Amino acid sequence: MAMTRPWTARVSAVPVVACVWALSTLYMVLAASKRLRGPWGAAAPRYPFLSDPRERAALALAAVLVGVACGLLTRRPPWSVAALVLSALVLNLDIHSSDITPDQYLPVCAALYFVAAAGSRRTAAAGAVPALAGLFGYVAVRQAKGLDVDTTVEAVVLLITVLAWALGDAQRRERRHAEELRTQVAEQAVTAERLRIARELHDMVAHSIGVVALQAGAAKLVLRTQPEGAGRALGIIEDTSRETLAGLRRMVGALHDADDGTEARTGTGTRTPPAGLDDMDRLVANARDAGVRVDVEWRGERRPLPPDIDLSVFRIIQESVTNVMKHSGSRQCRVSVAFREDDVSLVVVDSGTGRSGSGTGGGGRGSGTGYGLIGMSDRVALLHGDFSAGPRPEGGFRVAARVPVPAEV
Repeated sequence: MAMTRPWTARVSAVPVVACVWALSTLYMVLAASKRLRGPWGAAAPRYPFLSDPRERAALALAAVLVGVACGLLTRRPPWSVAALVLSALVLNLDIHSSDITPDQYLPVCAALYFVAAAGSRRTAAAGAVPALAGLFGYVAVRQAKGLDVDTTVEAVVLLITVLAWALGDAQRRERRHAEELRTQVAEQAVTAERLRIARELHDMVAHSIGVVALQAGAAKLVLRTQPEGAGRALGIIEDTSRETLAGLRRMVGALHDADDGTEARTGTGTRTPPAGLDDMDRLVANARDAGVRVDVEWRGERRPLPPDIDLSVFRIIQESVTNVMKHSGSRQCRVSVAFREDDVSLVVVDSGTGRSGSGTGGGGRGSGTGYGLIGMSDRVALLHGDFSAGPRPEGGFRVAARVPVPAEV
C-alpha cells in the first residue's frame, strides 16, 4: 500500500524560514510606518530605529543580503537556519520600546516549527538555540538596564516558542515513523518475492530433476541389453533439461526486466509465456515418459485464469505428480480440475504405499527441502484459498486445493 509522505517532509526548511524572515521584515516596516495596528495595544508596535525612510531602505537591503547568504548556505542547513532565525530575532527586538509581544515573536515561532518539522534534529537544535537564547537574553538586558519586564507576556511568548518547536518535532517523529513503515513494507515485499522465487525454482527444478533421475536410472539398466530404450531415455533427459534451462532463463529474464516492466524473453528473443494449465499435456507426457500414467479430468467450463492463479494451480499439480514419481511407488495417479463460478479446485490422488509413509507428500515436511507441502500450502494461502494434504484411508495420498477466482475474470 502506497504511503504519502508528510507535506513537511517535501519542503526544505531553509526556503520556508527565509520566507518567514521576509514576512517578519515586512511586518516591521509596516508597523514602523504606522500602517499596521498590533493586537497587543491600541497602537502599532513602536520601532524608533525605523522612523527614518533611509533606515527602512537599509533594512530592505539587509533582507536581500540575508536571503542571498542563505542561498549560499543551502548546503549547510543548520547554519543557514540559525542565521535566519537569529536575523528574525534581532529585527523583532527593540530594547528601548517595550516588552516582546507574541505577535512580534510569531515569525520566530513559525520558523522554529518548520525547522523542527522539516529538518533533522541537529537543524532543529540550530534554530531553537538562538531563539531561546535571544528571548532570555532580551529579558536579562532589560533587567540590567532597569527597565520593566512583563513576566506574564514573556511567559506566554516562551510557551508559544516551546510549543511551536514541540509540534514541529512531533511532526518530524511522525515523518520518521512513516519512513520506517515504508522501509518495513519494502523489506516484507522483498522477503515475499524471495519466497515466491524459491517456490517457483523448487517446483520447476524438482519436477525436471525427478524425471531426469528416473530416466537416467532406466537408461543405466537397459544400456547393454536395450540400447534403443536407453537412447529414448537419454533423449527424454535431454528434452527435459532443455525445458528446465529455458524456464530458468525465463525466470532470470523476468527478474532482470522487472525494473523497466518489459516481458521476459528466451535466449532466442521470443516471448515465453509463464507456465499454466495449458502445459498439462506436456506434464502428462513427461510423467508418462518417466513411467507414471496421469489421468486428467476436467470439470466445469474451462476458462482463462489470472496468471498468478493459473501458475499456482499448475505448480501444485506438477509438484504432486513429481512426488508420485519420486516417492509413492505408484505407477498411476489421477488429477481432477474443477472450474466453478467463483473458484477453481484441484485434487491429485495416488494409490501408492509411499516411502516412509510420504506418498504424494514425500517432498514436503519430511524430506528436508521445506518447499513441498509447505510450498503448496503457501501458494494457496497467498491466494486466500484452502489446502489439504494427507494419506487416504484406503491407501495412497491425496492433495486438494481450492482457490477463489475474482468475479471479473
